[in-house]
Amino acid sequence: SFVPMPFRNGCRITSSVKLEGPHRDKGQGGWGHVVYHSYPTAQGIETFTGKEDYSSLVRQWKQTGVDPKIGKDRMFRMSEKKLASGESLSIIDVHEGGVINSLKLYMADMNPDRLQDVWIRVKWDNHEEEDVLCPIGCFFGNSLGYNNTRYLLMGATTDGWFYNYFPMPFWERAHVMLENRSGETVTLGFVEVGVGENSYDREYSGYFRSSDYYTRKHTPGADSPIASIKGTGKMVAAHVTCYGERPHIITCEGDVRIHIDGIKTPQVESDGSESYICYGWGFPTPAECNPSGGYDGLSDNPWSMTRLCLGDSYPFYSQLDFNIESGESNNQYLEHLGIVFYYGQDKVSLVKTDSIDMASKKSLKRHKYKVEGDVSVEMLTSCFEGDADDVEVTAMVHKFTGESSFRVKVLSNNHGVRLRRCSDQELPRQCARVWVDGQDAGVWYLADSNPYKRWIEDEFEIPESLTRDKSVLNIRIVPESREEGCPVSWNEAAYEVFCYME
Repeated sequence: SFVPMPFRNGCRITSSVKLEGPHRDKGQGGWGHVVYHSYPTAQGIETFTGKEDYSSLVRQWKQTGVDPKIGKDRMFRMSEKKLASGESLSIIDVHEGGVINSLKLYMADMNPDRLQDVWIRVKWDNHEEEDVLCPIGCFFGNSLGYNNTRYLLMGATTDGWFYNYFPMPFWERAHVMLENRSGETVTLGFVEVGVGENSYDREYSGYFRSSDYYTRKHTPGADSPIASIKGTGKMVAAHVTCYGERPHIITCEGDVRIHIDGIKTPQVESDGSESYICYGWGFPTPAECNPSGGYDGLSDNPWSMTRLCLGDSYPFYSQLDFNIESGESNNQYLEHLGIVFYYGQDKVSLVKTDSIDMASKKSLKRHKYKVEGDVSVEMLTSCFEGDADDVEVTAMVHKFTGESSFRVKVLSNNHGVRLRRCSDQELPRQCARVWVDGQDAGVWYLADSNPYKRWIEDEFEIPESLTRDKSVLNIRIVPESREEGCPVSWNEAAYEVFCYME
């Protein structure tokens, strides 16, 4: 389901089918995952009731393949052109502000090689480097071309028609080029670019960009690092293609793992590649498409998957890293290629201002750290989830039932503060109320648990109303039971403090 379901206080999702296997005759039903956004306050959020009118959203989904944006665009069209090997062609060069709302092209001599051999280059506002630089297979959501794939905002057909409907704002110039990197002449049959007026606020808008194209390769014993982005923005699409050692072997067990703003624990982690694009039990029947994701390929491999992150975009304020495993535990020889699309600015707007090391007496004293109640202190040696799950880390953990308090430095012109905690997730449902300078900042809750890879980093957002114009914050963490009968299980191994800045 891609229906947005906001909630003010909490959300619980249950299933009458056991999520533990594919055998329905045994009462089993598969796997499940939920991607959600969290906010520092519930201001402006109304809880989902099921009675909301989503007819316009459903109407858009049913029009997949047609530009969902309504507007009066200027159309820039180009008829048939030949591109010799190594030649580039400028398809639009506008020296004023606007928004590219649609980009369509037709490859007259289409074959699957064109998806890798013809590249698109995009520069906005006289930037020195390309904002988008990748093969057209990535830009239009299919790097194999076995079957037609149509998603809400990008798509490709086997007879050579392509579209991309992501809005792409610019304020001074838009320059889009195609480059023939093959060893032969290619025929571009038709190009159409729709340009509308730019009503976006430049200060708070991001440019449509791609990460550096990850060329086809295998990374032995480690995740394939599809993208590593620096700056501020939000990820809106991912495209990954995979090749196995031979046909008809399962190649989709690798998890997609996304780390946002440098956190050690993946904030998004799928159960296999196929579940990331919302299909289950492998890639046996390509092509499969829904408005927000799907895949093409042959049965099991190779496959080429695309995921649009529209209602569940991934915001980042300093960096975003998108990785994918090769097999269940990077134990399989797979070759990946891919890219991430995002709206971004170069500036970093989340700045680290302080940290507390529980193993350092000097650090504890400097931050006036105190802990009360039933307290235990132990050294834990374990691993984090993710690609580093074979790297042991030893640190000191404070476990308590009373409360902890400490003082941290922040920047006075901040727009809110993020607390990042490192803890032991052996026990589930860690819960505590957070107080900032004597004011209630809300409940910090972590439902997860992992008794094997016990280290985890999670975060709590403190709203600007409690942090603005302050250079020091006095924090109290008061553990509490989430539900009657649940034991208090809060613990702390380290804290990091980050400030949101303009």
